Amino acid sequence: MSRVDRVMRRGSGQQDTGRVQRLLGVLHDDLWTWRADPLPPSVWLRWLPHGVVCLAALGVLLGDAAQLGDNGGVDSGFAFVIALVQAGAMVFALRRPVAAWWMSLAAMLVGAFAVRAEMVAGGEKFTWPWTAAGLIGHLLVVLLLALRVRTRVTVEVLALTALATYVLQGAVGGLNYQPTGQLAVILFAVVAVLGTALRGRREARAELVQQTSLTAEERARRTVLEERSRIARELHDVVAHHMSVISIQAQVAPHLVKDPPDELKENLAGIRENALEALTELRRVLGVLRSEHPETGEPLDAPGKPGTDAAPHAPQPTLDRIDALVDNTRAAGLTVTVEISGRRRPLPPGVELSAYRIVQEALSNVLRHAPGARAWVHLTHLPTGVRVEVVNSPPVRQAPPSQGAGHGLLGMRERVAMLGGTLTAHSLPDGGYQVSAFLPADGTDHPPPDDPSIHYYPEDGSR
Repeated sequence: MSRVDRVMRRGSGQQDTGRVQRLLGVLHDDLWTWRADPLPPSVWLRWLPHGVVCLAALGVLLGDAAQLGDNGGVDSGFAFVIALVQAGAMVFALRRPVAAWWMSLAAMLVGAFAVRAEMVAGGEKFTWPWTAAGLIGHLLVVLLLALRVRTRVTVEVLALTALATYVLQGAVGGLNYQPTGQLAVILFAVVAVLGTALRGRREARAELVQQTSLTAEERARRTVLEERSRIARELHDVVAHHMSVISIQAQVAPHLVKDPPDELKENLAGIRENALEALTELRRVLGVLRSEHPETGEPLDAPGKPGTDAAPHAPQPTLDRIDALVDNTRAAGLTVTVEISGRRRPLPPGVELSAYRIVQEALSNVLRHAPGARAWVHLTHLPTGVRVEVVNSPPVRQAPPSQGAGHGLLGMRERVAMLGGTLTAHSLPDGGYQVSAFLPADGTDHPPPDDPSIHYYPEDGSR
């Protein structure tokens, strides 16, 4: 044999040794463990499966002790100990399935060798190497294990159980016995497949629940982003108007003064230039904010997507258009009563717009979710801001399924939080619903003063 052949054979032998070592390492990590893996309670039956296992363990204890002692010829005390380990493994499998499998397999081996000694001594014909009760106990242990461990561990457990059965029945053998090895291995394989399938079904259901939760969270996040995009666009229109006015006034101002000094011209030119730059930057930032993918520029509220307005460049509504909004709502079939109290004061455009949108969304929710109900809108002008309250009576019939995302309140909360206000929305004891918001005039969170307005609707429909 040449040196090259010896080197190649030595290298092949080292590779085989490495594979064996890796395989033994995998088996050690999977099976030589004391890791706790409690069986979770059933969804519908709760702790009934645990009770069934305990009752079955009691039956295995009594049956295996009787079989080993009466039919196998094993000493009654020793037979009881073997049966106790076998039954204890079943109960232990509820918490530590891998360790319980070792207990059950060890009890089977000890019992098989004890019965074999009686076979050699000329005892009666006996089921071997698995007793009937021991077979039932190990089946439950394998099932409980397959329900909670990975498929690879279940295959390893099944293979080692079959190997131990083959060594006892095929290699060691015995006299005057009824073989149970083939039946045992088949039943173990069926139980392992069943347990693995049930575990896969449970994991798939858990993953589906998780995905459903993630989908709901993503839908809510998307709704918030769409609402923020619309708010940003609306505020942009308001701010852009003021910035454009500033730019025009700065351009016209020098012509209103006879012989304006150069310093005034320079300052006004700087003001106009800064206003134009601010307007350009505002539009650029808004374009990024409204894009779902900033790198491609695809708008989040493009036509056909939720949150798109028919006329994005139309003047933004204010509280002066509440009457028109209410008229449109009445035309849709909703009876609406409007009450305005307090002295009307100038409000920032953002506050006016947000108050209008809150009333609009609240009335839309009444139309969708409370058919046949009546609605009351109460606007209270306060020294520190404006209070918006929309109340509806209980629906007279069941609402049809809504195709909306179901996150209208998220948009309201976003608007109120942006302005530093407060919002409450809750059901009323009689089945109605109330939405109440306070929007501070200066954008800071002032606590609203006590409002004497009535937060209920009387029987006659007046407020």
